[in-house]
Amino acid sequence: MLDACFLGPYGENDTLLEKLVVEFLRDHVHWRRNFHPEDPPAIPTSAAQHPQYQALEAKMRRELHQISAALKQSVPFHSPRYIGHMASDLLLPGLAAQILALPYNPNNVSEDAAPITVQLEIQAGLQLARMLGYPSDPARPDCAFGHLASGGTLANYQALRLALALKAFPVALRAAGVPDIGVPEDDWQAFNLEPSAAIDLLVRWQGWLATLGEGERRTWRERFQAQRLETLGLVGFFARHPELKVPQVLAPITAHYSWSKGLKMLGLGRDQLRLLATRGMRLDPDDLRRTLDACERERQPVLMVVAVLGSTEYGTIDPVDAIVQARRDMGARGLGFGIHVDAAWGGYLATLFRNPDGSLRALEDVRHEYRDFPQPEVHAAFAALADTDSVTVDPHKLGYLPYGTGAFICRDHRATALVAEHADYVFSGEPSDDYLTRYRQLGQFIPEGSKSGAAAAAVYVAHRVLPLDHAGFGLMPRQTVLAAEAFQARAQRFAAETGHLVAASVPFAPDSNLVCLALNPAGNRDLGAANAFVRRLYEELRCDPHRPLQVKQFFSSITTLQRSVVGDAEMQRILDGLGIDPATMDHDHADRLVILRHTLMNPHLIDRENGISYIDRYFEYLGALVARAGQG
Repeated sequence: MLDACFLGPYGENDTLLEKLVVEFLRDHVHWRRNFHPEDPPAIPTSAAQHPQYQALEAKMRRELHQISAALKQSVPFHSPRYIGHMASDLLLPGLAAQILALPYNPNNVSEDAAPITVQLEIQAGLQLARMLGYPSDPARPDCAFGHLASGGTLANYQALRLALALKAFPVALRAAGVPDIGVPEDDWQAFNLEPSAAIDLLVRWQGWLATLGEGERRTWRERFQAQRLETLGLVGFFARHPELKVPQVLAPITAHYSWSKGLKMLGLGRDQLRLLATRGMRLDPDDLRRTLDACERERQPVLMVVAVLGSTEYGTIDPVDAIVQARRDMGARGLGFGIHVDAAWGGYLATLFRNPDGSLRALEDVRHEYRDFPQPEVHAAFAALADTDSVTVDPHKLGYLPYGTGAFICRDHRATALVAEHADYVFSGEPSDDYLTRYRQLGQFIPEGSKSGAAAAAVYVAHRVLPLDHAGFGLMPRQTVLAAEAFQARAQRFAAETGHLVAASVPFAPDSNLVCLALNPAGNRDLGAANAFVRRLYEELRCDPHRPLQVKQFFSSITTLQRSVVGDAEMQRILDGLGIDPATMDHDHADRLVILRHTLMNPHLIDRENGISYIDRYFEYLGALVARAGQG
């Protein structure tokens, strides 16, 4: 089945893509001609013979040819020789759907501008929700909700925005003097409700309002709105509630930099990001517990705890189940908070754990397909996704779809009422109780205004062609995990074969399909020299716009291991294994170890049709680079 999924490293499916593009371009033209066939053609048939027309056509062709030529220096993401960053070939169904939809130019701000693709985006959100184990039946009052964004960074901002609105909501109800509908007795309790309890309170508030007459209902809404954080701003809100502190976000030190950016953008401030220690590059549950205990003692509210499901540096999976249990325990002690999973990279790995009927696969059922994957703690992390509050997923990463398709999914859509915006010129009518009707005015609930409907078509169609379970879409991440296991095994052989030239090790066993490789010239004890050696190798493994792409045999990326991130014990273990003296770590400002990073997401890395392993070829090439670097 995978043979028909991509254009292919060699352009093998060019005829298929060309047929699809031409077919639906013609279909689009027929649609234009038959919209009102009684209208005469606005552009005369003789226009193509006019000198100005021909001059413009020639100019357009010249510019397009120049861009086409320049783009040949683009990064060859499609090739199995590319194992650098988080990009690979594009899924044909998604690519074709996006090309198909582009001439219609739908704007997914509302159904007025995109009556079809808005619905596709809502459905795509439900597809992703089902993959994560969230409720995905629109008939359920607690159904999940998801929408697309330009990328994981904006999706993370949406998570912060929604969590903050939900956290401040019960405090605003108290301040408005709402009659007894179960509002907590003091501001501390109100500000520290668990998200599910806050949503229950929101439902009771909406139900109570519905019992009132129109005038009285308007009065109470206005009183409530006047007390909201969204009305007062952070300064005004916390000035009215001086006993409350600005809430903090707890995230592992491996978290993406978008969390720092997001806290700054929302006005919470970078100081409210509290970074947690890791163990084996995964969030340390003990440090989380210690931090939560301290927050309770200090009466420091927590907005959310962030788990990383596939770190962008190392592909490691945080213990989501341990975070969920910590939330249960702290909630019983009066410290409630949200749980967000940043699965921008690893979200689609959830397909490996999902049956076609939507149920979770048992650990034993998954493990029989692999050598080591998944470890029990990784399976437990994916199983716990259903108990979190929101997730970021990037279809333009492991979803193999064009850029501009990140996604945000929350477990219970009812919370979105707290972030809804209204603009008369875009949105019309009263809010609907029907799920699909409600979100046709999509721009009310998301950070963006105008946004591409063609991207929604790409995501929806790709998921329809390849359902988000292990028997459908999961076939692709399965190939990449198998490639990661093969890469790790080949790295061990490489270390044995080239030990006289270089010490090599995989510093962390991969949880997914990212594998790093640490290298140090044989006999070297100095960290700075080891880093310089790896950087010389990387010069031959990076995209260089000043050299033809074809002179490069393979492409990888680099990252660093910092002691502040890895921890003293882990760093000592890694340096000892490489033969590097830890005392040189601070010498000449060498405070980190430079390592090679490999993203193994191309499904053709092991080409069984032609008997080629690009992984073996890569290590043969790397061996030659190591030998050459040693001679230099």
